[in-house]
Order: sequence, then C-alpha cells, then structure tokens
Amino acid sequence: MRCLLALVLATLFAATPVHAAGRGTVVGYIAAFTGLDREMAQAGLHQYTHLIVAFVNPTPGGAVADSGALACAPAGDGGMISDAQLRALVASAHRSGAKILASLGGAVIPPCGGDWAQLLKPQTRGALVANLIELVDRYDFDGLDIDLEGELMTSIEKEGNYTPFVRDVANALHARSKLLTAATGSYPGGMVPEASVPSFDLIGIMSYDAVGPTWGTPGGEHSTYTQAMSDLAMWIKKGVPADKLALGLPFYGRGFGTYRQGWSLQEIAATFGNAQLKVDVAGQRCGGCSYISYNGLPTLEQKAELAGAWGAGVMVWEVGQDLTDGRAIARIVRAYRHGRSTAGKGRAVSGSR
Repeated sequence: MRCLLALVLATLFAATPVHAAGRGTVVGYIAAFTGLDREMAQAGLHQYTHLIVAFVNPTPGGAVADSGALACAPAGDGGMISDAQLRALVASAHRSGAKILASLGGAVIPPCGGDWAQLLKPQTRGALVANLIELVDRYDFDGLDIDLEGELMTSIEKEGNYTPFVRDVANALHARSKLLTAATGSYPGGMVPEASVPSFDLIGIMSYDAVGPTWGTPGGEHSTYTQAMSDLAMWIKKGVPADKLALGLPFYGRGFGTYRQGWSLQEIAATFGNAQLKVDVAGQRCGGCSYISYNGLPTLEQKAELAGAWGAGVMVWEVGQDLTDGRAIARIVRAYRHGRSTAGKGRAVSGSR
C-alpha cells in the first residue's frame, strides 16, 4: 500500500513544478494562551519564516482590539496578553526576518468570543473585516490566518458566508501587501471550501489528530507518515500548487488509557528520557491500552524532507512544545532544506517507514 501511494505521489509531483525559493516556508504557531512570555523565550524561534499568534476572536459586538490589546483572547495559564507583549513579539519576529500573523478562531471558541456565524452574515461582515484590518495595522502584523474549524466552519459555509468573508479579508490584506493563510483538515467536514482556496496565500494542512478521545480507530496513531503523504497528494490533486501548502507537524502527542490526553515533546522527553523520541509511541498501541501516540524526531525529519522535496512548506503546532533547546525545529529545518535541495533532481522521498 505504501509503495503504491509513493508511486502515485511521485507521479503527481513529477508534473508539479517546484516554485519555492530562498529559505522555504517554516511556519510555527505560538499558543499565546499558554503564556506569551514563555512562548517568546522558546529556543529555536529564529528558525521559523512565519510565526502565527493563536488565537484572536471578536467579541459578540465584533470588537477585536481595545486599549488593553486583544478584546477577546483566553488568558489560559499565562495571564492576559498585553499591548506591550504583542508589540515586542512583532518587533522580535521582524528583527529575525520572519513574518508574523494573527490567527482567528481556533478549535474551541472562548467564552468571551462572539458568534462567528452571526458576525459573518452580510449585515455585520463589513464591520468585522474593518476591525480585523485595524488590528493588523495597529500591531504591524504581516497578515491574518483563518482557523475556523469543523462544524462551525461548515455551518458558516452552508449559509454562504465563509467564502465571501475570506474573499473580503484577502482583498483588504492584499491591498496592503499582507498575507492571508488558513489551517485546514483533509477530511469531509474539516476542509476549507474549495471556492475559498484562491484567496489564501498559504494553506497549512493539519495532518494530525487522526485518532483522539472520541474519534478514530482505537489503538491508532494520531499522525502517520502515510497520512502526511496522502494529505499532500489530495490537496495537490485538487490543483493547489505545492508551494502554497505547508505540511502540519505535531510537537505533541495524544494519550490514551491511563495517560492524560495531551503531551508535548518536552514532557515526553522529561518523563521517559530522550531515547523515547527515537520512536513514535510510549506504551503499547492497541484498543483499550494505555499509550501515547506522537511523532518521534526521525518521523518529524522524514516528513519535513518529504515536504521539502516536493516543494511544500512545513507547519508546526506549536513552538512552545519543542524541546527546551529547540532541537526538534532545528532537525526539522535541516531535513526540510535537504529535501528542498533534492527537488527536481529525480529523487523522490518514498514511504519507507
């Protein structure tokens, strides 16, 4: 099966010219709700070409920013996000040559957030778009990222309001030479609508969470190499240029049984030792068993090389889950650039795992 999939992908990519240039695209999400100061102190931030602050949500009245910075951003473990913190983060990113964007939505809308479905209706959409652009201008963000997911996104699309919203935001941003990006799944009900795709400058594929607390095959892996190949192939077959895609790489694992649900790479190494990161599971993977499914460093490297060889970028959720020395992103970037160096030279990265 993997050999067949590799052959199909090699055929697809042989007909897909590689247009990416320079450093390529290395996207990292900053989970500001875990503490912005903590995230900014993470080693390896200089490795990213794009940093995305997660998440921004409008209030029920459509406000996005106020005098204290963000009108609705969950405080989480790190306290509220201040105006000074945001300005410092943007300045730091720009000094390192990275672009920095603000991500809208997220998988769970916080209690302070308004009803996106209501706010994106024609009578209120214009005011929300204006408020979002004002946020970009105020903090000198390089653009916005749209991360409306699942049932919320599909309900908005069914009412005919998702693609017009994306188009309006894209037009306003592009007039300022700013970017519009998206995070998307690759399954029915989780994909951004095809009609919206031309408006995005970059699409991040969330190639993870194939299994979770209430979904997927018991005992399954949450983010396989085969899934990464399949996801890239699907989007390219849809006609999206490879250099407009970024393959999602998880810096976290999902726990089952007696293990808690969320584990960062940092926590896995601290709990089980660095050698645990040579493999993709802690415990025994089976239905009803206790285990943690994640991507070890070799798998992350192989996925990064795959993306680089086929002209796509890479996208990390999230930067603060890296090892304390930034080792994971450093190895990913090295593998990604090695993959890019092989592009167009007749070498394909196959599903050898």
